[in-house]
Amino acid sequence: MARERGRLAPPTWLVRGLRPQPAPIPWAAVARASVALSAPLAVGLATGRTVYGALVSLGALSGVIGDTADAYRMRLFNIAVPQLFGAVGVALGTLVYGEGWFAVGALTLVALVSGMISSIGAVASVSGLLLLLNAVVGAGLEMPSPWWKAPLLLSLGGCFVLALALLGWPLRGGVPERSAVAATYRAVAGLLEAAGGDSGTYDTRRQEVTTSLNTSYDLVLARRTRDHGRNPSLVRLLAQLNAVIPIVEAAPAAHQLAHPVPEAVPAAVRGLADTVEEGRTGDPGLDLPPPRTSADRALDEALRQASTVVHDADPDPNNVDDRLGRPAALRIRARRAARNVLLSEASWRYGLRLALCIGLAQALVSLVALDRSYWIALTVTFVLKPDFGSVFSRAVARGLGTAAGLVVAAAVLAEVPQGWWDVPVMMVLAALIPAFSAKGYAFQTAAITPVILLISDLISRQGIGLIRPRLVDSLIGCAIALIAGYLLWPESWRSRIGDRLADAVGDAAHYVELSFAADGDQGVRVRSRRRLYRDLSAVRSEFQRALTEPPPTGTRAAAWWPLVVAVERIADATTAARVRVMHGAAPPAPEEVAEVACHLRELADGIRSSEELYAVRAELHGDERSVLSALRQEVMAARAIASPGPDRSPSAD
Repeated sequence: MARERGRLAPPTWLVRGLRPQPAPIPWAAVARASVALSAPLAVGLATGRTVYGALVSLGALSGVIGDTADAYRMRLFNIAVPQLFGAVGVALGTLVYGEGWFAVGALTLVALVSGMISSIGAVASVSGLLLLLNAVVGAGLEMPSPWWKAPLLLSLGGCFVLALALLGWPLRGGVPERSAVAATYRAVAGLLEAAGGDSGTYDTRRQEVTTSLNTSYDLVLARRTRDHGRNPSLVRLLAQLNAVIPIVEAAPAAHQLAHPVPEAVPAAVRGLADTVEEGRTGDPGLDLPPPRTSADRALDEALRQASTVVHDADPDPNNVDDRLGRPAALRIRARRAARNVLLSEASWRYGLRLALCIGLAQALVSLVALDRSYWIALTVTFVLKPDFGSVFSRAVARGLGTAAGLVVAAAVLAEVPQGWWDVPVMMVLAALIPAFSAKGYAFQTAAITPVILLISDLISRQGIGLIRPRLVDSLIGCAIALIAGYLLWPESWRSRIGDRLADAVGDAAHYVELSFAADGDQGVRVRSRRRLYRDLSAVRSEFQRALTEPPPTGTRAAAWWPLVVAVERIADATTAARVRVMHGAAPPAPEEVAEVACHLRELADGIRSSEELYAVRAELHGDERSVLSALRQEVMAARAIASPGPDRSPSAD
């Protein structure tokens, strides 16, 4: 019976892709979405311009999708820039409406541009998405004339979301950045609580710290590029963020000792988090137990220094270093981005994939009579976003999410009379979008589908007749994305993940050399460590996407996963050894450092040259009392990881 249940159970990769993420509900974004999408409908009904109100709500929906940043400056950038591209897209779509094959060619070209600019970054990706989405909508639905009216109405909806998102700026300016830095301190406190205990729990907490540090540095340094000169509050935040790094570096040394950190230490770090969040100053007043080991001394020294910095109301800006390097000027970054887009193979590859799929979708619309079939191209656009997750799992999630959303939409269109009842219904449905988006793509699709159908019904007045065509169109769009955008463009494991993991291992070798160089620069070493952990975090994210795909990709990702964890532990062991040397331990011999770095580079070369893992019984020699003893063990463990394929076993090597 248990075996039969196992056969009937859904595959692991599918369950992994559909499992809701443990993310908190963004209540402020929920409230903004509810107001932003329902208020335009109310105004449209009150003025007798229902179609205009629906178009403004459609523009607001685009703004809600981009409303993901906490910092007010980032909200301005994340919402306003994509809205500009969306306005261009709907204008282009409106101009080619009803133009047959000319419209097919125009949308295919727009898809190429959209796909290529999506490789620049997160904001560019959303901008490319709205450029193509709105072009498809403009080419598929008859918009009010003249041609500029639809872009204006959609932009008005996006601006309404932006205005709601910025309402608290005069009173809460700087609060999101302080909250992010405080959250980093709390994540570090959790890491210290896990130190010396279960390695799995410690690895999870370390990932949380890496993610939190990435978020905080992104927020603070993004604001730094816009604040020319020295902003005192920004200097203080950056100093507080830099001050937590020595505590993070001391954590691996404490974990290696295999005994818990005294409770007073993480409690003190949480106290610093509260100080950062509330913006307090004054006397640090720490009460810490006396240190007994080099790791304890490292933690004690780092924590006392952090406390001094956190409570300092006016740190010297000349002593505050940008640990990741200050971002280049906007002009320089724009020039680099344009060059990368035009010369990058990955950029052209994705642009051509998207253009092919949109061209096929629009050609199908021109050849086959499909009611409101712009939905096919919309589905292709949403599914074929590899920077948002696995294309395969997104296609599956899109189909299931659309089916769930259609059930809700059918009930609404069948039971709710058109008119003022649409306003409270929209308030409820719109609120679900940010709440469900945090849980995963399938949940986001289930929330967005009834909203789009309600808006479409206000424009076209088709009622329940919209339901069946939308399901058929979604399935056709998923099929096009899977066949023409996924199966016809196979990516080797090496080009997708192997090279990135190999680069991270090579960076780990460089970090080992920097950590024990006699004349090494402290700032260079810290930046190298931060970039290494950031790169490993990106590799981990790509692995998690691959794990949601069916075999062979998902199976291979599961087999390689232990190597990713091993490389993260190598970075930790290097940091722990460096901390011990800084607090009195004898430094390792240059030959010992060179041997470890050499083995790591050999591992990197092996990853680049093969898509299978082969065990290498590496022997690293050295004194067991050396500070590199634990690092040597981690390197040997990484090289001993073997491929678990059915035709071979670890002993076969």
